[in-house]
Amino acid sequence: MKRFFICLMVIIALIACNNEKKEPETTSETTDIQKKWWKEAVIYQIYPRSFKDTDGDGVGDLKGIIEKLDYIESLGVNMVWLNPIYSSPNADNGYDISNYREIMDEFGTMEDFDLMLNEMHKRDIKFVMDVVVNHSSDEHRWFQESRKSRDNPYRDYYHWWPAEKGEPNYRYSLFDPKGDAWKYDSITNSYYLHYFSQKQPDLNWENPKVRQEVYDIMKFWAEKGVDGFRLDAFQFVSKDTSFPPLPEGYEKDVIKYYGMGPNLHKYLKELNKEVLSQYDVFAVSEGAGSTFEDAHSLVDADRNELQMAYHFKGMDVGNSLEGYELSEFKEVYTKWDSAFAKEGWLSIFLANHDVPRMVSKFGNDSPEFRAASSKMLNTFILTMRGTPYCYYGDELGMTNIAFDSISQYQDIVAKNGYEKTINEGGDIEQYMTELKFLSRDNGRTPMQWDDSEHAGFTTGTPWLPVNENYQKVNVEAENNDPNSCLNYFRDIVKLRMDNPVLVYGDYELLFTENKNVYAYTRKLNEKKMLILLNFSTENTSIEISEKLKDLKLVINNLSDVELEDSKVTLKPYQALIFSYK
Repeated sequence: MKRFFICLMVIIALIACNNEKKEPETTSETTDIQKKWWKEAVIYQIYPRSFKDTDGDGVGDLKGIIEKLDYIESLGVNMVWLNPIYSSPNADNGYDISNYREIMDEFGTMEDFDLMLNEMHKRDIKFVMDVVVNHSSDEHRWFQESRKSRDNPYRDYYHWWPAEKGEPNYRYSLFDPKGDAWKYDSITNSYYLHYFSQKQPDLNWENPKVRQEVYDIMKFWAEKGVDGFRLDAFQFVSKDTSFPPLPEGYEKDVIKYYGMGPNLHKYLKELNKEVLSQYDVFAVSEGAGSTFEDAHSLVDADRNELQMAYHFKGMDVGNSLEGYELSEFKEVYTKWDSAFAKEGWLSIFLANHDVPRMVSKFGNDSPEFRAASSKMLNTFILTMRGTPYCYYGDELGMTNIAFDSISQYQDIVAKNGYEKTINEGGDIEQYMTELKFLSRDNGRTPMQWDDSEHAGFTTGTPWLPVNENYQKVNVEAENNDPNSCLNYFRDIVKLRMDNPVLVYGDYELLFTENKNVYAYTRKLNEKKMLILLNFSTENTSIEISEKLKDLKLVINNLSDVELEDSKVTLKPYQALIFSYK
């Protein structure tokens, strides 16, 4: 296994759910549906640094989002999730927070935030705040105080290990090139814990004062009108503070030893009571434990904890240069749908700020197939049970950028992994090859608005380069093309919004053994739809059990379709949706 792939898999494993339990392929009939507005939402995720810059500093800002709210509204989505916009020294692009009640200067002011939120609500668009409280920045006042002395009132806000007890037992750090999550600090002759970067010390949730600080922060934003919270790395907050030795082979199920700690459910119930139950908000945690039971324990309604599971098992698929088998993809999503058919609620997504571009990983980003496969993948996201998360730029079919030099990367994971590979004498050429495909920076390049310089993202120098294909792949060009990825995305979002069967309906997998086609039905009461998705470059014919004259074609991502009696021939990356008459 090569260097970067190993690093990425460890990261994903730490935030993933690795369940081997077998589940049936067909869910049972939906009964007693508990309808909620957050189940019916379509969420549009924005990486704010890369969306729209209005002041020429090369970094996206809140005014840029405000400027583009009419565009967001035109997509048909009804909720926006922003990655962190708090004050931060930006060691990890805002996931290292130095003040939870201030807006980062690069993004604007609190007045800008208030205006943005108000303008979203005017358009019936709800807003999700990213809450990062497994760790803070080492520049946060709490940590600065915590370092001063062992008897400082803020000392127990973090995990400290006195050096006279000897070195603490090893813990893996996701972002540290040395790989050790304990950092020695000479001021008090102690080590502090950081599961991520050295500049992201882990908060001590065993301390009730820390928990109350977090609840007060969330109340602050809820009072402003925020509609939901995405809890970053939250399954890590509860830890066995004796920090026992890790057993041999722990890497195979690291979440068992890093996440879902002994008091996690206690903290979530407390958070629900203190915050979530007091406002009309929902909360979703990054990660869902290591079993289906873990996931249900987080989100089932009678648990009074969270509302939605955001599992990463689907992100395990395709994490190699060799690609993936459709059978694995189908198995993952079928098993998770089945496990949540009666209780709980899932998120559905194929991309976010921590993974490559959707079409480059799961589709085909060649000029011939980019548009078709982008449309096909968006069809999948928007026809599955669960709340869809659509990542900015995927509505256009934006692709990986494929940097050649480490100097082009901004991501701390990429840079530290490069350093680690060199220090350990690894294969740097192989590392760079895998980085080009899997790097998080692929999904963070600037939004492509038009064919002007820097794709209309900024008048300055963008913080990350714009993809070279921006002259063809951009909002302006696609807006004027009725057959574009953008206009197809609008159509498929509207179809979902108009058809509750695509939100709440039962899911049944068809043609399980077909290597090219992912086919399934969604059924709710008397309403039923058939979804056919060709994940390959080959024409593929299938025989369905119904006569096509008894079905109505409602979505086709290509210009033509081959139908004959009960036979459907799907062209490469074709997506078809039929409604039963």
